[in-house]
Amino acid sequence: MKKWLTLSILTLIIGLALPNCSNYTPKPIGYFRIDLPKKENYVKFDNDKYPFTFEYPDSISEIIFKPARKNDQYGLNIVYPDLRACIYCDYKPVQNNFKKITEDFRSFVYKHTSKADAISEQPYSDAKNKVYGILYELEGNAASQVQFVLTDSTKHIFRGALYFTATPNADSLAPVTKFVNNDIIKIMESFRWKN
Repeated sequence: MKKWLTLSILTLIIGLALPNCSNYTPKPIGYFRIDLPKKENYVKFDNDKYPFTFEYPDSISEIIFKPARKNDQYGLNIVYPDLRACIYCDYKPVQNNFKKITEDFRSFVYKHTSKADAISEQPYSDAKNKVYGILYELEGNAASQVQFVLTDSTKHIFRGALYFTATPNADSLAPVTKFVNNDIIKIMESFRWKN
């Protein structure tokens, strides 16, 4: 009995001391699955008080009006509650300050260079409707992944920036960013000035 107990303890000690010979494979970092909602249709935003119109997906987003301020009477947000995303939009009338406003918007985009790996600019032009702009796509863990600016180059400038109410992680937010980016492109393509 003593021999058997000594042999059992010795076997246990040797078994614990030997390295594990199994093939261990580390698991890659995973992200939560994001089920994107279905876009049913786009509707036209056309408020009598606002000097512009555009189309947005009303089944998954909603327009929230910002309180009117001295320099921004036409601000609004396009909120995606289920995606925890928001396109913050601002409008500025041009009053002999076109260059200053456009430079302010451009510098606002490039403030993200400390976190962005790259910033690409895609020009947009709709000469028939006098809508010109730039779509900025920011790569990396910047706070805003997509921004855009639209103008008629004489009287109006409209700007939008996509933000999430989550810690910026480009990899995990990529599907949602791409999803909302398609809506931003639709907003740009359907955008019209009223005067």
